[in-house]
Amino acid sequence: MKENNRGTVVVIGAGIAGLASAYYLVRDGWDVKILEKNTLDDNCSYGNAGMIVPSHFTPLAAPGIVAQGIKWMFNSKSPFYVRPSLNPRLVNWGLKFLKHANRSHVEQHATAIRDLNLYSSRLYDELAQEEGFDFELKQNGILMMYKSKEMQHEEIELAHRAQDLGLDVDILEGNAVQDLEPNMKLDVLGAILYRCDGKLYPQKLMRQLIEYLKAAGVAFFEKTEVHKFITSGSKVKEAISDKGSFQADAFVLTGGAYLPQLTSKLQLNTPLMPGKGYSFMYQPEKDNILNHAALLLEARVAVTPMNGQIRFSGTMELGPANDKIYENRVRGIVESIPKYYPELKVDYPSEKIWYGYRPCSPDGLPYLGRLKKLDNVLVAGGGGMMGLSLGPAYGKVVADLLAGQKIEAEIAGFRPDRFDR
Repeated sequence: MKENNRGTVVVIGAGIAGLASAYYLVRDGWDVKILEKNTLDDNCSYGNAGMIVPSHFTPLAAPGIVAQGIKWMFNSKSPFYVRPSLNPRLVNWGLKFLKHANRSHVEQHATAIRDLNLYSSRLYDELAQEEGFDFELKQNGILMMYKSKEMQHEEIELAHRAQDLGLDVDILEGNAVQDLEPNMKLDVLGAILYRCDGKLYPQKLMRQLIEYLKAAGVAFFEKTEVHKFITSGSKVKEAISDKGSFQADAFVLTGGAYLPQLTSKLQLNTPLMPGKGYSFMYQPEKDNILNHAALLLEARVAVTPMNGQIRFSGTMELGPANDKIYENRVRGIVESIPKYYPELKVDYPSEKIWYGYRPCSPDGLPYLGRLKKLDNVLVAGGGGMMGLSLGPAYGKVVADLLAGQKIEAEIAGFRPDRFDR
């Protein structure tokens, strides 16, 4: 680790983007402070599916999602739902989403999304080799499992596109899928195995990053909400919070689903909606061991073996944030499981349901880079369902930008002020 002599950086947000930024910054010689409006164990980086997904090269804003979303709107157990509201932020976000949900948008950005995820995956490999890090990283691929002919057609077409992009992908019939899971009976027509994907255990990753950063001298300030920034010319000089003021040479905004509230204090428009997702842990029988993480495609449910258990997660519920658990959404997850894993008898997890908010931009692309108007402010977030997957890439890009080093990823399309007018 380099001696701290570059200056001070304040990172706002202690999710994976914030912790990864701090990790690479402190290794690069910066004195780092992290401000978190909640506590260190209360954000979307803990309860997510734990997946590393170069396979997700198609932005959320893609052809067909609008028509499918309208169908799902009338099903209380569906995996996608937009809560009707006259909230101007939701209306504005929706109009921008409609504008970008087309094939041209997908084709324009698929390569950059792929490359950022592959870069992040390599950085995860490196991190797992560092002393003190053992977060159950397993780069053995993710199974995209389907039951219907219609879904099979769509996924094979997408798999061919992935192969054209150079990703390691296999198209499997039902028997071949079953061979990959000898300890768990499957009921599927087939699957796409994205060998380029992987998985990890988020709780271990986050805890080990925090321990590393504290040992490296990073100061954490929990329950510290920023209310105002003091600027001078093209720089931010100070962040004013309810726990005092923080001066720094640079500021990194990684506020997750609360990013728009932060950037608005800099008169910056960063449209983003919180996409609520639910997850819960399940303890399988000793014989029911899963070898691979999977996505149950018709149900849009993620299945991830971790910590000797299985985490089931799903739904995308767009709308203003609230603390309510919509039971039918969770029941939709539970009821889908035996359709793919007929031997699993999963009950409704009434007391162990986790929920969190994915930060969803209207064009499905992350916000990553330096602000044009304030050159000592950087933004890293808005990754939607790719947030954990992109964590290390966020952090390394932030550190390289502040050090004036060459960026090993193409981020021009992810400009954080691209919607600012």
